[in-house]
Amino acid sequence: MKIHKRLHEEGTVAILITLAVIAVTVLLVNWLWPSQTVWHYLLYAFELVVLVLTVRFFRVPIWRKTTIEENAVLSPADGIVAANEEVLEDEYFHEKRRQLSIFMSIYDVHINFFPFDGEVTYYKYHPGKFLLAFNPKSSTDNEHNTIILKDTKGREILVRQIAGFVARRIVCALEPGDQAVVGEELGMIRFGSRVDVFLPLDAEIKVKIGDKTTGKETVLAILK
Repeated sequence: MKIHKRLHEEGTVAILITLAVIAVTVLLVNWLWPSQTVWHYLLYAFELVVLVLTVRFFRVPIWRKTTIEENAVLSPADGIVAANEEVLEDEYFHEKRRQLSIFMSIYDVHINFFPFDGEVTYYKYHPGKFLLAFNPKSSTDNEHNTIILKDTKGREILVRQIAGFVARRIVCALEPGDQAVVGEELGMIRFGSRVDVFLPLDAEIKVKIGDKTTGKETVLAILK
């Protein structure tokens, strides 16, 4: 389903809870200490910042336009490239693949996007730990989703949504047979996390460690 909203529906409960906590805190503080002081104003400023950050976290980048480039794999997430290495992918491919890891900070858009057109041929949820997302073991040890996308040429890539130390909820409602349309929503991960992409070894990599990626815009690689 295409995204036409400015805020993701996953944020509704979190935003309402934040508003409720702020309201209760303000009422309680003003009941106990009715005379306004500098501490009151600092509290108001802090709670405003918390509310803005919470709302901002669930923003939907409806202003972005996906430029479709032939054979390109676009970034499924906003963030920083934290890994670019050859690894043994042992869940699905059981062979060496090129792994690109994108670390998503709490300030990034946390919606994940399909990186290219194709079909979902494999999907599996794995419960696990909540290690820091920069930890190499988080790719397999943390709670994560594994998604395989296959295009019309038979090329397959693996996208892995990984919960981090702060992130405790991965949102994804895919199942085998679903169609993947580049730039449309794949899911999201709440409050800081990581997304790994496993590519064929002969893919031409277009990013390096430390690069900033923009979901559904940055070209990660060109497939052969």
